[in-house]
Amino acid sequence: MSKRYLVVAAVAAATLVTAAVPANAAPAQPLKFRNGLTIYIPIEWEVRRIGADQVQVITGKCRGTQGWGTYECKAFYLFGPSMIKIGAEGWGAYTGKNPFYTASDVQPCPFNRKWGEHIGPQVKRGLRQVGPGHKAAYNAWSATCVPYDSNKIKGRFTQREWYLPKSKILIVDQWNTPGLSDALKYADWN
Repeated sequence: MSKRYLVVAAVAAATLVTAAVPANAAPAQPLKFRNGLTIYIPIEWEVRRIGADQVQVITGKCRGTQGWGTYECKAFYLFGPSMIKIGAEGWGAYTGKNPFYTASDVQPCPFNRKWGEHIGPQVKRGLRQVGPGHKAAYNAWSATCVPYDSNKIKGRFTQREWYLPKSKILIVDQWNTPGLSDALKYADWN
């Protein structure tokens, strides 16, 4: 190791020791994605890279890890250009005007594959901070889950989306993942 590295490491360690850290702060791991985005997430969350443009972050119980559309899997997703290109219903490009929905048929409900999901209408729209100097177009969509053979609502969820068109990054969460908004707000860019 170089002397410079050791000095920088010593200064960083001293800063961490003297910084005000909440008593209940959990250990974090850095999640790096595309153009220098780094999100700090709990160490218990499992990061699965699926190709160059898709990351599935498993935050709880999960029956399988196959990327977007994995039902009964508590997770959120980070997408790059190839997924954004097919992110609108019917395989069109995602623009944020409609929910992220990479299909032309009814997809399984995230928490019960025996039901189909219906996404819309939009309930929130605005800008959200994703690290310093980056604002994401934020959309939250109301969604319901219904049996495939009826229209009786069996469950509800909100699909949250953070879209950074210049960076070509889209983050999608169907589980209202605790701490995700703050993790994005305090992300870093390199």
